[in-house]
Amino acid sequence: MTFRAAGGLYGMQTMQLDLGPQAQVLKGVVAGVRDDQLTAPTPCPDMTVATLLDHVVGLTHAFRKSAEKDPVPGAPVASADALTPDWRVVIPAQLDALVAAWRKPEAWEGDTAAGGVEMPAPAIAVVALDEMTVHGWDLAVATGQEYSADPASVEACLGFASQVAAEPAVPGLFGPPVPVPDDAPPLHRLLGLTGRDPSWRPPA
Repeated sequence: MTFRAAGGLYGMQTMQLDLGPQAQVLKGVVAGVRDDQLTAPTPCPDMTVATLLDHVVGLTHAFRKSAEKDPVPGAPVASADALTPDWRVVIPAQLDALVAAWRKPEAWEGDTAAGGVEMPAPAIAVVALDEMTVHGWDLAVATGQEYSADPASVEACLGFASQVAAEPAVPGLFGPPVPVPDDAPPLHRLLGLTGRDPSWRPPA
C-alpha cells in the first residue's frame, strides 16, 4: 500500500466503523486459497496470489499498529518469497487483532500513520477497510471463489474511493479508474474507482 496525504483526505470525517464483518469475509477467502493457486495471477499487476497474501500479512499487522498509535515506519514491500509458511494461521489471527484494536475508542482519536503517511485516525481506519475489501475481491476472483463483501464496508469504502478519485493530489493510491455503469452494484463501482475491471478473470 502506498499513498500520499492530501487536504481532502485529511479533512475526511467518518463515524466509527466496525471492521469485523469485512475481516470475517477476508478470512473466509484466505481459507479458500489452495496451495496450487499461490503462483496464479491476480488483478493486481505483477502480483501473484502468494505476493498478495504476503501483502495482506503486512497490512493486517501495519493497520493494527496504526490503531495502537505505534505505526510501522515506511511502507512494506510484498514478496511471494517472503510469504510465511503458516500464512493460513497468521492472517486470521492478525485480522482478529486488527479488529480488536480498532474497536477501542482511543484508536479513533487524534492522528496516526500507515505506509509512512500521517492522517486522522478515522481516515486510516477507512484505508484499512478499503484494503481488506478490495484485496478480498482480488484474492477471491484470482482463486475462483464467490465473493460477498460486507455491504456497509463497501459503502464506506465507496465514499473514500470517490474522494480519492476526485483529489488530484493523491496519485499512486489506486490505478487509473475503470469506467463502470452508474447503476452497477456498489462493489463494482468501488472496484472501478480503485482501478479494477469487475469482469477480470484469471487467464484460461
